[in-house]
Amino acid sequence: MTSHSHRFVEEYEGFVGFGFSREVDELTLTYYLQKFSDDELMALIRNRMSDEDLTNLFDTVAGLMKKYLSDAEYHRYFLRDEEG
Repeated sequence: MTSHSHRFVEEYEGFVGFGFSREVDELTLTYYLQKFSDDELMALIRNRMSDEDLTNLFDTVAGLMKKYLSDAEYHRYFLRDEEG
């Protein structure tokens, strides 16, 4: 059984574009991040990224989680650790 899901990108049929409205921006961000994290795309792009870009992307994602998730949410939703 898998613990991660990316169903949104497979099911979303709405507008994809940034700057239209807050709601569309949120949906577009979800769509882009799920497409970006596709195993095949990540295998291709991560080898091409500079060390600086790898660090910047990691720091940005980790920083956003630290800013917007409680410790319990981080463990439950990111680590998938129900006991966190």
